[in-house]
Amino acid sequence: MPETQAIIGLPGFKIIKVTKSNPIIFEIKCDVVPLCPYCNGNECRIKDSFLRKLRHESFGVRVSRLEVRTHKFHCLSCKRYFNERLPGVLPYARATESFKKEVCKKHEQGIPQSTLQKDLFIGNATVERWYQKSVESKMREFAGRPCPQVLGIDEHFFTRKQGYATTLVDLKTHRVFEVVLGRSEASLKGFLNKLTGRERVKVVVMDLSETYRSIIKKYFPNAMIVADRFHVIRLVNHHFLKSWQQFDPNGRKNRGLLSLMRRHEWNLREDQKQNLDRYLYQEYPVMGAIYEFKQKLCRFLLLKKVNHDQVKRKYAGPFMTMLNELDDHPVEALRTLGKTLKSWLSEVVRMWRFTKTNSITEGLHTKMEMISRRAFGFRNFKNYRLRVLVLCS
Repeated sequence: MPETQAIIGLPGFKIIKVTKSNPIIFEIKCDVVPLCPYCNGNECRIKDSFLRKLRHESFGVRVSRLEVRTHKFHCLSCKRYFNERLPGVLPYARATESFKKEVCKKHEQGIPQSTLQKDLFIGNATVERWYQKSVESKMREFAGRPCPQVLGIDEHFFTRKQGYATTLVDLKTHRVFEVVLGRSEASLKGFLNKLTGRERVKVVVMDLSETYRSIIKKYFPNAMIVADRFHVIRLVNHHFLKSWQQFDPNGRKNRGLLSLMRRHEWNLREDQKQNLDRYLYQEYPVMGAIYEFKQKLCRFLLLKKVNHDQVKRKYAGPFMTMLNELDDHPVEALRTLGKTLKSWLSEVVRMWRFTKTNSITEGLHTKMEMISRRAFGFRNFKNYRLRVLVLCS
């Protein structure tokens, strides 16, 4: 690698003079043979010369600037005039492409525009313009992507004024596929009608949302819906705690007892089991029976990697028996739980054979929240979507 290219990182230049100040000034000369941008001819005549001053990437904590004498040429082949093109510099630009990449990378890492303005001596609007162009150029790489075969769908909060947004995630690659404003069928209809390759989707993992279930059945004809295991277990815990409140309204105010009631029994220590058994079977025996039923139901719901024959022979019958018991239960919260699980029976049973969950989507939501916090919030959903797709895809 030539010494000049190793120092300034641009090919086709020769360093004439270096002024060691802040900024560091490199006087350079372009050794590339000029070619006409219109006819690609090399028979050109110099008509004029002028000095171009270009911002360049930093050296340590000091900024740098390039000064190069460029020329205006007259092409003898096509008879047109043009200014000399420099490697790594766009026409009429006042900064090299490597300097723009440096600014965009620092801004992407969380350095605010005000700090970049002070350290690099550029304006806030310049940082914003360069970063938007960088994001849009990266977004072109995602154009025309096919729909993933395993799709995760969930909602997340955007702003008070614009409400919620829907996130579509490729669960195989753990990447965000798309972010759409809204969570109703009316708001998602336009996007879904234009979405190509919907027939490729084979599995969709989602929470127990009736709206999303109807959307998936309508717009993804070949997809099987799988309930998210976390949301199903949370639903069971929610109705269990409601039934507990019916028998002991003050019990939920005890934070230690509440923590024990929420956990699975196999995650309790021996002393914790003794304390919980003392409360359930001595003070409230009815809650002890409900607690045992809840633990047995959770064991069924946490099954994984069960084949089709095992489901039919071993698990389907006992599971349906438990749901039928909930239909005639005297506690209203548990009857409601039974109705909900029966309405989602096919989706819940598919959890036993499918191991992917929406925890991937929830993790990406955390990352998207950090992106929003770093930018001190977004008002424009288009800018938010571009930022998310570039950083999370």
